[in-house]
Amino acid sequence: MRVLSLLRRNRDFRLLWMATVVSLGGDWFATVAIIGKVTDLGEGTWLTPALGASLVFVCQMLPSFLVTPIAGPLADRFNRRTIMISASLLQACAAMLFLLPTRSTIWLAFAAQALVATLAGFFTPASQASVANLVSPDDLKQASSLLGTTWGAMLALGASLGAWFSSQFGRDAAFIADACSFLLAAFVISRIKGRTRADASGVRPRMRPIVDTKAALGYARQNRPLFLLLFSKAGFGLSSGMVGVLSSLATTRFGGGDRTVGILLAGRGVGVVLGPVVAGRLGVTKEVAGILRACALSCFVYGIFYIGVGHAPFLWVALLCTTIAHLGGGTQWTLSTYGLQANTPDEYRGRIGSADFALVSLSMSISFVSGGWLERQFGATTAFTVLAVVAIAWGALYLRATSSLRSTSGVTV
Repeated sequence: MRVLSLLRRNRDFRLLWMATVVSLGGDWFATVAIIGKVTDLGEGTWLTPALGASLVFVCQMLPSFLVTPIAGPLADRFNRRTIMISASLLQACAAMLFLLPTRSTIWLAFAAQALVATLAGFFTPASQASVANLVSPDDLKQASSLLGTTWGAMLALGASLGAWFSSQFGRDAAFIADACSFLLAAFVISRIKGRTRADASGVRPRMRPIVDTKAALGYARQNRPLFLLLFSKAGFGLSSGMVGVLSSLATTRFGGGDRTVGILLAGRGVGVVLGPVVAGRLGVTKEVAGILRACALSCFVYGIFYIGVGHAPFLWVALLCTTIAHLGGGTQWTLSTYGLQANTPDEYRGRIGSADFALVSLSMSISFVSGGWLERQFGATTAFTVLAVVAIAWGALYLRATSSLRSTSGVTV
């Protein structure tokens, strides 16, 4: 397989991938434990399981939006390897704060998650922007696909193992494992020797966060495929609050705890892994038109099968529908990321990647809050249905918005 060949012959990319595996594995170890801790501490209060889980996910996403004006320009001005190492070391310290929350200080759980996510807002643009410099243009598609499926694989593996680990050794042990994963990731990244920026002259123009970000967005507006890809995740994110409502099914309808939450999140991860593989087999990744079409159709798959999750009478039915739904979700996320990397010059890549992450972070945060509120007011089934309709509507709108570009054949990435 070309992916295995890439890992064997490209040491620097292999190290970046290994650091991603370690860090994401620790993250999902902790996510299951955090949701369980918030659910227990909030029992008998206004903080329902779905709302608590939704707020955890909001704290994972929203900080990335807030740091965009700094994180993107930083990744385009300074050594991206140094940024990733520094962020990982600070994340290790922040992860230890998960040990502190009590029933009277539950806010500390959300604060700790927000701090970890803030640092991720610096790590992610630097990491994504580095890929195209560590691999050849011919290998970029395989590298992007591998990193996208790795996120899903570690979600599936980390969520399931995290549920088992926290039940066997306690949630605090999961939090400590998360902190250790960041330390290990920093060490692995420190071994990367290749250039993570194309410009290695050492010349660093003065960083002007707002002006620099506007310049990158201005470039995107002049490149229609890039502009449409930039807003692909953002629209899709408006329906992603359904993930937060999964914890409500685990704790109420199916009578489970950390283990059941882990099972449903694992199903999400399996779908994310398989989605890009299926899309690749169907040959949709060769042209911009195919990527845009796949991003739109993925929203239909996501919405339709999450309606099934909302009406599932048994855990295995909910698990199956969640997995299929995220075949669409994984396809949309991975293909749009690859399209952006392939169409963006290195001088803008950090800022475009950061803007992409910021837009989807904002839309997902809005969706998670909405999903938690809908579940609390009307129940899980209604919450799933409303947000699923949003996904389907966005898919239809995106198909229409991209119709002229998709009719132009031969535009490759």
